Amino acid sequence: MSRIGNQVIQVPASVTVSIGPDNHVVVKGPKGQLESRFNQRLGIKQDNDHIEITRPNEEIFSKKIHGTTRALLANMVKGVTDGFTKRLEIRGVGYRAQVQDNKVVLAMGYSHLVELEIPEHVNVTVVRNTDVTIEGIDKQVVGEFAAKIRSVRKPEPYLGKGIRYVDEYVPRKAGKTAK
Repeated sequence: MSRIGNQVIQVPASVTVSIGPDNHVVVKGPKGQLESRFNQRLGIKQDNDHIEITRPNEEIFSKKIHGTTRALLANMVKGVTDGFTKRLEIRGVGYRAQVQDNKVVLAMGYSHLVELEIPEHVNVTVVRNTDVTIEGIDKQVVGEFAAKIRSVRKPEPYLGKGIRYVDEYVPRKAGKTAK
């Protein structure tokens, strides 16, 4: 039994959800609009201020997709109301970031600057050249772009230099010892 899939999704008053044919769901809220198409085997029903997702049978695939669909739909509702945020910090001498036009420009100790195109509906702000905040309404796009920025220079275990999430723990290794 899927505990996540059986939970109902509360829809705030400022959000409108429309469920079309073939489980095409459009969620509109104060921050924007998201739409997605879900598996046709599942039943998505809206009653006033909540959404319920039901599965037709107890097959393994139906059980798997039940909880996933509920989580994706709940993230859509949360995204158009509150939005999602990922924060990164840059550590290292000379490492810095800045936003130019529609790109994030990173100076990470390479012989060249690394430029990453900012996706649509994503807002990137840089504070003090070392704190990067990524905001948007789509959780997948925000997380994917944050991971793309982090992959430019992952934190290394000896000095901890690189790009890391704000709450990320980086295990440190002992360096060489003199005899």
